[in-house]
Amino acid sequence: MDRAQLPLNALRAFEAAARHLNFTRAAIELCVSQGAVSHQVAQLERRLGTRLFHRLPRGLALTDEGRVLVPVLAEMFDRVASTLDQYGEGRFREPLKVGVVGTFAAGWLLPRLDNFARANPSIDLRISTNNNRVDLTAEALDFAIRFGDGAWHGTHAEPLLAAPMTPVCTPAIAALLQSPVDLVRERLLRSYRADEWALWFDAAGVPTPILRGPIFDSSALMASAAAAGLGVALVPTAMFSRELASELLVQPFAIEIDVGRYWLTRLKSRPETAAMRHFRNWLTEEIENAFFQASP
Repeated sequence: MDRAQLPLNALRAFEAAARHLNFTRAAIELCVSQGAVSHQVAQLERRLGTRLFHRLPRGLALTDEGRVLVPVLAEMFDRVASTLDQYGEGRFREPLKVGVVGTFAAGWLLPRLDNFARANPSIDLRISTNNNRVDLTAEALDFAIRFGDGAWHGTHAEPLLAAPMTPVCTPAIAALLQSPVDLVRERLLRSYRADEWALWFDAAGVPTPILRGPIFDSSALMASAAAAGLGVALVPTAMFSRELASELLVQPFAIEIDVGRYWLTRLKSRPETAAMRHFRNWLTEEIENAFFQASP
């Protein structure tokens, strides 16, 4: 069928009638008469040479042929609507979907997003957060910012930021800690990565105590618990510079462990778009500038 001759009005009438299974309700949605919808659907059926609806005394029922056509049209109209939504203020805005581990989102990215928006007004940035478990394909993400070793199957990973971990707590708790061994009597807040405290105590030369503290799936949430005085958290301090600067949290010991870093990842099969390139360049430049400013 020639694209120029596609019966778009008839297809729209059929799709609306298929959702409502009623010509009258479809007509109300489309702001036309019930007769117009019925006529458009009948015209489409004649063009296709098949019936799309069973006309019943009370409403409609889709035929097998109609059921095949409905999801195709629904997807088509949704894609058209999504594309039209990208136009605003007289220009096209390219969507960019980025999944971000929650700690990096709160501790690093969000305070800087206004800079990105001002520098890239043509990009419609869409952020979703996660607890480091993400499916780039299922979630249709352009990028995912994750914490780990950079080894994710089928994924291109670019290192962003080192994130050494060290204990943090309130000033009141820190005043009770003279040496790492004193942590043995404190409540130690834990992440789902079970080996972190053991690695830190090993670096401190102290036997690992039995760990009984609560387990969190986010360093950001764990740091909030520590700030509330619920215990001592082992976190990447680079993500909590504001809390440390305000002394909401303090770092009682200088001992750090390196168990991973933050990475910008994308599917190897995903070609890099202009929006992806702008975001990657902006992100790496922001990190380089912050590191340079923090260096003595």
